[in-house]
Amino acid sequence: MGYCTGMLSDRFVAKFSNAIGARGLRVIGKLNVPAYRLSGGRIGNKVGDGPVLLLTTTGRKSGEPRTAPILYLANGEAMILIDTNGGNEKLPGWSHNLRAKPLAEVEIGRRKLAVTARVAAGAERAELWSACVDQYAGFDDYIEWLKRTPSVWVLEPVTKSRRDEDESHADVGTTRESAAAAGDTSPSDII
Repeated sequence: MGYCTGMLSDRFVAKFSNAIGARGLRVIGKLNVPAYRLSGGRIGNKVGDGPVLLLTTTGRKSGEPRTAPILYLANGEAMILIDTNGGNEKLPGWSHNLRAKPLAEVEIGRRKLAVTARVAAGAERAELWSACVDQYAGFDDYIEWLKRTPSVWVLEPVTKSRRDEDESHADVGTTRESAAAAGDTSPSDII
C-alpha cells in the first residue's frame, strides 16, 4: 500500500485500493518494498495520512520470508494492523502467514524489530478498530464491501529471551523423523 500521500482523501484511496483488487495491491506492494527500503522509509510510507510499515512474515507453505507494506496504527509499543486487503474479499497472505506462525519482523523507516502477533477480540478489538478508523477512514468503506469480518492484529515487540523461547517451540508438530534428524529424539522414538 504506501502509494499515496496525504493529499488524497481516505475515501478515494479506499475506492482505488478496492478497484485494483488483491492482485493489483500485491503488484504495488512489490514495487513499494524496495522503494521504502532504499529510501529508509521516506518513500511509500503513507496511505492517506496513515503510516506504513514493512511486515516480513514466514510463508506458511513455502517457509520463505514474505514482505508486505501495510498501513498500521502505533499503539504504545504495539503496532495495529487490519487485514481488510483494500476491501477485497481475499485475505492478504500476511494474515494467513501470521496465523500459521505469529513471529515476524517489522521495518519502520530503517528500524527493524522482531514482533509476535495476536488477533484482538471483544472490547479490545472494538477499541482498536475505532482508533484505526480515526486514523484512516477508508476502513469503514472496506467493511461495507466485505462479507467477512476483518481481523485486527496486534504486533508486539519481542524481547530476545522471548524470541529464543518462541523459536524453540516452533518445531511443535514436526514428524518424529525430522526430530530424530535434528537429534531431538532417541532411535527408539521413531520406531
